[in-house]
Amino acid sequence: MKPDYRLPRSKRSFWLLVCLIGLLITSGCSALDVRSQSPEDEIEAIASGVRLVGDLAVPFGNNPISIESVGLVTGLPGTGSDPAPSPQRAALLSEMQGRGVTNPNQLLASTATELVMVRGVLRPGIQKGDHFDVELRVPSRSECEGLRGGWLMQTRLKELALLGGSVHEGTTLGLAEGPVLVDPSAKDKVSKSRGRVLGGGVSLTSREVGLVLKDPNILVSSQIGTAVNRRFHTFSGGLKQGMAKPKTDEYIELKLHARYKDNIDRYIRVVRALPLHETPKQQQARVQLLERQLLDPITSATAAVRLEALGKDGIESLRKGMGASEEEVRFYSAEALAYLDQTEAAPLLGKLAHDVPAFRAYALAALSAMDDYAGYEALRDLLSATSAETRYGAFRSLWAMNSHDALVRGENLGDQFSYHVLQTQGPPMIHVTRSYRPELVLFGTDQRLRNPLSIEAGSEIMINTLDEDRVTVSRFSINEPDQKRVVSTKIDDVIRAIVELGGTYPDVVQALQAAKAAGALSSRFEVDALPKGGRTYYRKSAEEQPGEEETANEEGEIVVANPLPDLFSRRGYDEKDKAPKKKASDSDSSGDQKDDNADEKRQPIRSFLGKMVSRED
Repeated sequence: MKPDYRLPRSKRSFWLLVCLIGLLITSGCSALDVRSQSPEDEIEAIASGVRLVGDLAVPFGNNPISIESVGLVTGLPGTGSDPAPSPQRAALLSEMQGRGVTNPNQLLASTATELVMVRGVLRPGIQKGDHFDVELRVPSRSECEGLRGGWLMQTRLKELALLGGSVHEGTTLGLAEGPVLVDPSAKDKVSKSRGRVLGGGVSLTSREVGLVLKDPNILVSSQIGTAVNRRFHTFSGGLKQGMAKPKTDEYIELKLHARYKDNIDRYIRVVRALPLHETPKQQQARVQLLERQLLDPITSATAAVRLEALGKDGIESLRKGMGASEEEVRFYSAEALAYLDQTEAAPLLGKLAHDVPAFRAYALAALSAMDDYAGYEALRDLLSATSAETRYGAFRSLWAMNSHDALVRGENLGDQFSYHVLQTQGPPMIHVTRSYRPELVLFGTDQRLRNPLSIEAGSEIMINTLDEDRVTVSRFSINEPDQKRVVSTKIDDVIRAIVELGGTYPDVVQALQAAKAAGALSSRFEVDALPKGGRTYYRKSAEEQPGEEETANEEGEIVVANPLPDLFSRRGYDEKDKAPKKKASDSDSSGDQKDDNADEKRQPIRSFLGKMVSRED
């Protein structure tokens, strides 16, 4: 008989029980581990599995391009000079000879002409035929006394580069021509020798905006195109067309969506915030996570853009943000809702534009993007505000919203500049531009000059008192008969008389500036009163009430985490238009800075010709 090695029944039962208990303990620990993950952690874990377009691609074509050349200003009232021998003079002589100009050296020697360096900037997304401003500078050591009253002859603008010790020219990208505007308050020779031709440049090319993949991949390029077209599209000939077109395995071309035509940077940010693809469960988790981030002022800016990228699926969360106690959260939420064309955003944005300077430019641009009467109404009400930049900012926003609207349409006076007379309730104000486009706006219809007065409008037109209620506007030109108009002291009549006598936009601006300096103009006179970006905003605690005085504190001091909209920006021209440096409020929940190459792309472009002659600021 074989020996029995089995344990007694009682011992077997004991060890079976031990194994069972061990198994239960192990299972319990695993269950405990699962239960220890909070719902918030689970939501974040699900949402973190979604890849965004910005994780895989960076912007292309959103930097300004400088184009320049040497040009000739004519029609000067004896303030020009004969330029010294230089590469610039040689280049201009060659250009003049190529155009069939006889005796070019004799023409350059005239005091009615001056050699100038001409520079323009092609903004991102500019289209063929679009206009841009042109800057003029006289070379150093020139004997020129000033450019006032001059006319820039047609000039071909190109990209220039210094290679191998010599200047190389690119293809012609723009043409420039028109009357030269010199600051009417300029007193010194240097200031008088600088000017602008507003809207005098015409682009000969259309600039693309797009995305470049960090790692080329034809499948990913196609997926990004699909993701963009799912969110953004337009209609052409009744057919629905997406805004993205994958061109290669590393480049996706983007058409500019009409809602973002005056805010290209925001369009790129929203596109980069699009999910490549996500399941309904992932989207639900991500919306919950973004909603929490939206209500935190530190992450509110990024969360609002990402909710905006979701389109209608992000609207309810953004509406909750509008009800937050923090003013900053309410602003970012309303701004995103405006770009989603939601009516309820308009009143809040109008109030913030009126009350909070740090939010003003962004709120006005968002209102102008709306295709809703509520946005129009909010902007119209701001035309009567006390603040000059609020009033003019609202006007420009209304014009961008619909330039054909009767309120802001105005007229093209003398085929030279845009002229607008607004019937508003605020204090009388006159606004002129020295950038963007030649434009004059009267806020208030019954504005008048005060007699007695004697002022100039350019080098050939004089305005003098006739009696208490009338003035004479006279033109005296060499080899031409004198001309005269007798009009009322109403500013509208005086402006029209100047233009009828052949006066230019710079002549009208000079006359208004001179009238203000002489005390003959009681209305407020403003030049380029534009809402500014990069202003500091101080967060308020829940106990603080909004008021005129705000106390700064280091913890609450922030800069709005948005790029300045193109509507109020002069990218490539002014240092002040550069995007502010990133702060903690610009980061997303992971702490990673987004668009980390944006600051470098917005550095002001220094003129190549300016460097050559040491005249650049």
